[in-house]
Amino acid sequence: MSKPMGGPMRGPQPRGMRKLNFRSLGRVVKLLFRSYPVLVPLAMCCTIFFSLVSSIPSIFTQKVLAIVTRYMEAGNLDWTVAKTEILPLVGVLIALYVASLIVITLQGQLMAYITQGFLSKLRCRMFDGMQNLPIRYFDTHKHGDIMSHYTNDIDTLRQLVSQSLPSLLQSSLVVITVLSIMLYYSLWMTLVVLCGVVLIFTVSGKVGGGSAKYFIRQQKAVGKTEGYVQEMMNGQKVIKVFSREPQVRKEFDTINEELYQDAFRAHAYANILGPIVMNIGNILYVIIAIVGGIFLAVDVNHDINISLSGMAFEISLIVPFLNMTKQFTGNVNQFSQQINSVAMALAGAERVFALMDEPAEADDGYVTLVNANVAPDGTVTESEHRTGHWAWKHPHSDGTLTYTLLRGDVTLENVDFGYVEDKPVLHDVSVYAEPGQKVAFVGATGAGKTTITNLINRFYDIADGKIRYDGININKIKKSDLRRSLGIVLQETNLFTGTVMENIRYGRLDATDEECREAARLVGADDFISRLPQGYNTELANNGANLSQGQRQLIAIARAAVADPPVMILDEATSSVDTRTEAIVSRGMDKLMEGRTVFVIAHRLSTVKNSDVIMVLEKGRIIERGNHEKLIAERGTYYQLYTGAFELE
Repeated sequence: MSKPMGGPMRGPQPRGMRKLNFRSLGRVVKLLFRSYPVLVPLAMCCTIFFSLVSSIPSIFTQKVLAIVTRYMEAGNLDWTVAKTEILPLVGVLIALYVASLIVITLQGQLMAYITQGFLSKLRCRMFDGMQNLPIRYFDTHKHGDIMSHYTNDIDTLRQLVSQSLPSLLQSSLVVITVLSIMLYYSLWMTLVVLCGVVLIFTVSGKVGGGSAKYFIRQQKAVGKTEGYVQEMMNGQKVIKVFSREPQVRKEFDTINEELYQDAFRAHAYANILGPIVMNIGNILYVIIAIVGGIFLAVDVNHDINISLSGMAFEISLIVPFLNMTKQFTGNVNQFSQQINSVAMALAGAERVFALMDEPAEADDGYVTLVNANVAPDGTVTESEHRTGHWAWKHPHSDGTLTYTLLRGDVTLENVDFGYVEDKPVLHDVSVYAEPGQKVAFVGATGAGKTTITNLINRFYDIADGKIRYDGININKIKKSDLRRSLGIVLQETNLFTGTVMENIRYGRLDATDEECREAARLVGADDFISRLPQGYNTELANNGANLSQGQRQLIAIARAAVADPPVMILDEATSSVDTRTEAIVSRGMDKLMEGRTVFVIAHRLSTVKNSDVIMVLEKGRIIERGNHEKLIAERGTYYQLYTGAFELE
């Protein structure tokens, strides 16, 4: 494919990747509720119940201590008091803990189901959206980086949904509940605790902000690393042929070092946050103990109101208050720790949503391809069954329909095109391919041969000019129907995991086994397929690595043959086969091309010699056109190429 020089194009980075965008958190939560409108609220109720139960032991402790203190001062603490006043409180507390255990177990099961189901749906949405992306997107993004969205980035969301969000909700509820109880017991001591909390949040903001920045960079570096590894895996043979292992290692070390530095800084910030907050909490615990002792010693309650309830300040209040302080700061610490996980998850979410939000391939076509019946008088009508004839169904603004028989008449009129704006690749290209003609494109690499075929099937849209298919502007034809009418054999074969039969049938999913075998016989692939261990049922994997390059190409050609399209595009279709195999394929291709419009791109001029029209391209312009004899007689560029005076680069 012809592309502008200077490396692959890079689209603008999503804005969210430059600065953490907490709107993604809201988007994740919204998607969760949409996916599980009943289970998510139920899991939240379980979390709320567990949080409330976790907050009330201090109340029971204070009541029990108050009872014990009161009866000890009166000197009549005995078993009757314990049985009638203390044991019921203990029984209620035990019952609440048992209920809490059941509820938190249910919550764990719910979150496991919700998390994995949510991620599964998210992967499906990403994959569905990816199928609708234009070819340009895959030309400008590394495949390994795209894969990272499905693995590393999705995994960060798993941690967010299953751990961070429930933990944040639980910690927030415990903090609010405990703070309310503390205020009820002692206003002044609560203010002391809040001063420590302000310090905790100040530190968390400073440290957490640094970790968030580097977590974003870490996610990008992970995608870059995976992209490089995937590229090197695909190029292992080339690397070994040229003994480039040291250079590859050096390049990987550079990329890996970048990932290391970003990950180190992100986790360095994250790892120091916990100990800092924990020690601030410990110091606060000691301060509360000292302040409580001072209040108790000087009986502050006679001078100022230290509680909202008006209760006396005594030892039964200090002990549970210390426990509440520990619980309060512990949950604040847990909240701050989860911020780091949220930061990393949001960095992954930004990348996931960036892929999901990529604009789909534009398709404003309304002309569709349908099965057709052709009457003796030439009238074309639509058929509900496969007839072997196809027609373009063209709705008009007045509500009428016209049917144009699919014949394979393709024309390009004064077409200009560039992969990048202001850098044209094709200049004023006009091509006229009549039904049944074989049109060949010849020229050096980068001349624009493959680009023309990419425009015919609308992998890219032209900047200027017109492309018509059976007289219809292809912009009016739905892309899926347009491409269904075209058979393409690329220079780079791509076979899928499955049997040989399944790979051939990929060209037309309703093809029978016999039709697949006939297609293989037509292109000369049946002979070697029959000699495979399980014949047509031989399993292929890793892009058919157990076959030769020529055998893989033959299967790809058979796949196009079984589709039986009226227009065939052969992009260096025989470049990977030897001379003997090429002769076999050529005979099969001649039969395959009968009655079809065929576009051929080839470096071997012997394969285009019998073409009806040969077009010579140079720097995106057609400089010569005609059949073999005409071009030889003109003794121009084609003549010099054919006679060896010039060579294709």
